[in-house]
This record gives sequence, structure tokens and C-alpha cells, in this order.
Amino acid sequence: MKKTALSTTLALTALSCSGPGNAHSDFGSGNIRISIEQGSEWLHDFRLFWFIKKKNAPQIAIWAEDFGGNFLFTIYVSEKLAKQSWMASGGNRRKESLPCWSHAQGKLYSDGLYLPTKNDPLPDAVTGATPKGSFTADIQINEDIKQFVVKCEFNHSVDFNEYYPKDAKEGDSNYSGGKMGSGQPAIVYQVVVDSDTGQKEFKGELIGHSSPDGSDGNIYPDTSKLTTALNIVKTVTVYTNQ
Repeated sequence: MKKTALSTTLALTALSCSGPGNAHSDFGSGNIRISIEQGSEWLHDFRLFWFIKKKNAPQIAIWAEDFGGNFLFTIYVSEKLAKQSWMASGGNRRKESLPCWSHAQGKLYSDGLYLPTKNDPLPDAVTGATPKGSFTADIQINEDIKQFVVKCEFNHSVDFNEYYPKDAKEGDSNYSGGKMGSGQPAIVYQVVVDSDTGQKEFKGELIGHSSPDGSDGNIYPDTSKLTTALNIVKTVTVYTNQ
């Protein structure tokens, strides 16, 4: 996708834990609020050792595009991807984690991947640890930007199922990074925002999944082979105070 440069568009993204009932009651310092309501599979077991499991929240990317599909700016990316602080990844940079965002943002890094590196991470303003439950992200955008699309990508590590098994071979259509990869590919939600309508609340919809192996930034609409991944998120809503 073509990358569109904007100046002084995005302020610090402020994350806060929030239930859906009060998601739009206080915009803090921003004029846009993105509310993510957790689903039943928000936390996922990640095995540290054969006898120890850790409950992990999903990896998340949130960004904005214009109505033509051109990338505008990153709103939030989970710290593990943004700073390459993966645990027990076996050297896997996890290009299959959030490939829709990574290809959309368009920056090619020194190793040929569209992923931040330890030496060239994303700025602290757009990253942080993934919240353990429902949360909101507040941003400030230019008042003259009335029409835009918010996209959200969610992915668990080692979230294998019958169609996306850990023993899938590289090159297979269901390969997703190997035994320390994703398993089921990331899911992608879209919220179309048009403030010119006078509307203040915009509901998101699931539009598909990302590339299983992270080789492209396409969105694949057929989610029939996904299981638990479909329940990571319950709702995505954008509220405006422009």
C-alpha cells in the first residue's frame, strides 16, 4: 500500500484498562478513542517449560488508513513486536505475527523484513505491554481529518488448531512459523469512521485474517478454518469527539 505522510497528526497514544460500559465517557487528551473489548480467548496458554504455562495476551497492532487504503499512521503495536522482545522465540523474528500492519507501514528494515529490530525499534509513544483485558487507546488527530479507517490486528503465539498445526512445513499454505510461530493467523478488524455524518460511535467488523506465514500484507476473508482465534476479541469500537 502507498504510504501517506502526515505531519503533527498523531499524539502520544494513551492506553487504559476500561470496560465497554464507560468506553466513551472520557477522552483524556485525545479526540479519538478506540475501545477493544476482550473475547473469551483474550488470554492464551504459552508453555515456558513442559510443566509451566503462562497466560499471554495477544499481540496487537492498531493503525489508520485513508478511504483509499493508504497507510496514515501507527496508533499502537505490542511491545514484543515493536521492540523485538520475544520470549523463547528461538530466533524467529515473528514476521507471521502481525503481517498486515507490518506490510502496511511499509518500512523495510536492515534484514529485509517489514519488522522493527532491536536496534531500530518503534518509538515508545506507540508501543507498550499488551493489556491483560479490555482497554482503550486515546489519540489526537488533526481536526480536518474527518474520514479514515482504523484497522486492528490480533494474534496469539502457538495458537495451533487442526488446520494450522505446529508440524506444518515451510512452504505449505498452512505454515505459520513453526513450533514457536502463530498457529492460527492473525485476525483483522476494520472500523470505517466518517465524522461528516455527525455520528460519534462507529462499530468495527471482522474482515478476515492475515497471511499465515507473514509473507504478504493481504487480508484473506475466509475465516472458516479459524477456531479459538475468532474469540480473541468481542468488539472493536471507535468514538469521536471532533
